[in-house]
Amino acid sequence: MDSQQQWKGWQAFGMVRAERRIEGEVSRETRYFLLSFSSAQTFAYAVRSHWGVENSLHWVLDVAFREDDCRVRLGHANENLAVLRHISLNLLRQEKSSRVGVHAKQLKAGWDHSYLLRVLDGVH
Repeated sequence: MDSQQQWKGWQAFGMVRAERRIEGEVSRETRYFLLSFSSAQTFAYAVRSHWGVENSLHWVLDVAFREDDCRVRLGHANENLAVLRHISLNLLRQEKSSRVGVHAKQLKAGWDHSYLLRVLDGVH
C-alpha cells in the first residue's frame, strides 16, 4: 500500500495537553490524535466526553467497590479482580427492578439470594 492510500481519510491532527494535580504534585501529558474530521469543536467535545465517562466509571468503581483500597498484588490477581469488578458493575447496572444505586444493589445482592440470581441472570 502506498503512502497516499495509507493516510486516506485523515483530515487533521489533534493535540491535548493535560495537567493533573494530586496533593501538590503536578504531572503534565501531551497526547496526539489523527482525526477523520477537521472541526476543533467536535474534537474538544469528543475528548471531554471520553474523560467524563472515564472519570465517572473510576469514581463508581472506587466508591461502590473500594477499588483504590485493594492491596492485592500477587501475580495477575489485581488485573483479574478489576475484570470481575467491571463485570459486576455491568450486571448491577443492567438490573432494573431495583431503582437504587450500584452500592445499594451490591448490598441487596449480598443479603437477598433471589435478587443476586436476578442480577446474575441479567445477561439473558
